[in-house]
Amino acid sequence: MKLVAFSIFLTCALSAQTLRVETIANPAPANSLQGHWGTAPDGSLLLSWIEPVKEGSYNLRYAVRKNGQWSAAQTIVQDRHFFRQPAEAPSVVALSGGNYVAEWVEVPQASSEAENIYVSASKDGVKWSAPVMAHKDKSPVQHALVSMTVSGPNEVSLIWLEALKGEDFPSTLKRTMVNGDGAVLKEEIVNPDVCTCCPTSVVKTEKGLLVAYRGHTKQNIRDINISRFEAGKWQAAKVLNADKWEIDACPVNGAAAAAQGNKVAVAWYTESQDKPRTQVMFSADGGAVFGKPTMVSTDYSYGYPSIAMDADGGAIVSWLQEGKGDFNVVLVRKISAAGVAGPVTQVMQGERSVIGYPQLTRVGNETWIAWGAGKAKVQTARIQ
Repeated sequence: MKLVAFSIFLTCALSAQTLRVETIANPAPANSLQGHWGTAPDGSLLLSWIEPVKEGSYNLRYAVRKNGQWSAAQTIVQDRHFFRQPAEAPSVVALSGGNYVAEWVEVPQASSEAENIYVSASKDGVKWSAPVMAHKDKSPVQHALVSMTVSGPNEVSLIWLEALKGEDFPSTLKRTMVNGDGAVLKEEIVNPDVCTCCPTSVVKTEKGLLVAYRGHTKQNIRDINISRFEAGKWQAAKVLNADKWEIDACPVNGAAAAAQGNKVAVAWYTESQDKPRTQVMFSADGGAVFGKPTMVSTDYSYGYPSIAMDADGGAIVSWLQEGKGDFNVVLVRKISAAGVAGPVTQVMQGERSVIGYPQLTRVGNETWIAWGAGKAKVQTARIQ
């Protein structure tokens, strides 16, 4: 009995810790956009962003933070027509063999409705291969909403949406495998009927890949689904939580997943029952079974969640919430694996156009957040 009481006390004490946010300068310039995190096997932190070079054209750059210091920024590609939607931030990952892989979404020209995914690779992080289109279909439709993770010793997996019938119809969720040299190995269907334009999120557990995304039914129920790749095949998709959010159009508001071994946490947004809210659920077995949802938001939530696992198996979640006047606020709080929510901490406040889509990550024993869009630079902070 005493042991149980002490366990409950410890869980509550850990969750009650108020998070501290420390802004840390980074190499991204004043006009940078779409910051995104990546990590390296040696514990380094990667920050990528785009910066304009002329009207409608941008360079993709990144820098590495190691031993408390940022490297000089390196250019991956130049003068490209990136798709400037906050949920479409390019990303970079490092493989165990020392190679790097980058992905991004482009529009062929400013007036085009097409969106195409490209990948490039580097052996040293300085010289990058010629960009390669990451999908077979070349028609002028949406190939977008990419999330990427390292899925093997010399392999990354891109999870993305393909809207062959246009954005007024459901999309197909796909996976593309790319090796460390930037060669496209395989493309496959994960789910043929999903929400058209909500961001995807992919993580690797000890069992395999787990993808969180917004599903779709004929009744326009758009709840978060989970698909797992285990034992060499995709398991049947499951609804994470039956919110039963019925909405006729895509809300452009996806899920965010994080994993540590076989511990998984997924945060998401819903407006079911006319109650806008951000929630989180945990799994201890690689995503096969999840516990009950925990409320993350405290007021009128706008969602756009991000998540990072914590050292004790809980998670830190960020989300956007209604602020004063025209301002939104970026908030974070710790949620224990038992579902105990800690105090809310404000990261920043500002107009939606300068916040973008905040991104959390964890490397070593540090949690980081990045944000910034519009005319503001990419900002970064450490959360403790």
